[in-house]
Amino acid sequence: MSQRKLSRLARPSVLRTRAGVLAAGLGVSLAAGTGAAFAATGGDAPAAPAASTAAVQHQAAVQAKTASKAVAKAGDAKAKESKAAANAKTAASWIDPVVKYTLSASFGRGGNMWAAKHSGQDFAVPIGTAVHSVHGGTVVKAGSYGAGDGPAYGNAIVIKHANGTYSQYAHLSKIKVFVGQYVKTGQLIGLSGNTGNSTGPHLHFEIRTTPNYGSAVNPVNFLRSVGVKV
Repeated sequence: MSQRKLSRLARPSVLRTRAGVLAAGLGVSLAAGTGAAFAATGGDAPAAPAASTAAVQHQAAVQAKTASKAVAKAGDAKAKESKAAANAKTAASWIDPVVKYTLSASFGRGGNMWAAKHSGQDFAVPIGTAVHSVHGGTVVKAGSYGAGDGPAYGNAIVIKHANGTYSQYAHLSKIKVFVGQYVKTGQLIGLSGNTGNSTGPHLHFEIRTTPNYGSAVNPVNFLRSVGVKV
């Protein structure tokens, strides 16, 4: 075979080789370009940090909302506690049976005005003066003739308190409560008067250990022991 013929046969081979190289290079370039384009447009891989940030922000919002609810709940609890303390203080308090008065006949006083010694403390006040419960409790007696303790008391009321103490209010002109009724500290229960064995308008007040006559203790000493300045 001549030299010229060999040369012709070799050219297509070389051309094919060059074409293969170019094709390979083009493939590499296309692959590189595609990767660059993928990186530039942001595929699935870059999206992970964004999703993670959103999750953190959502969690922070949830925590902030939870903390806000906790603060509100704590505030409500504190308000309820303060209210309960105020109610407890009111329930524990004792007061005078009348607001403006002059102390007259005292406990244990003797004389021909009483069959025995005076069983209570008299508060000299005009007829119609508001009489208040000295402490919260339940009315156990209310009516004329001393509500069962005798006509000398006139219109009277007896209230039982939680500590087993009883308070009595006598010589009333009006009774504003009924047996079985619960009254709060300071509640209006009647109006002062001059009924029964009385020489002038006043409130006869007793502190008793039972609801009945004969169990009275010094009411002024008792009221002072519970913080009332008589």
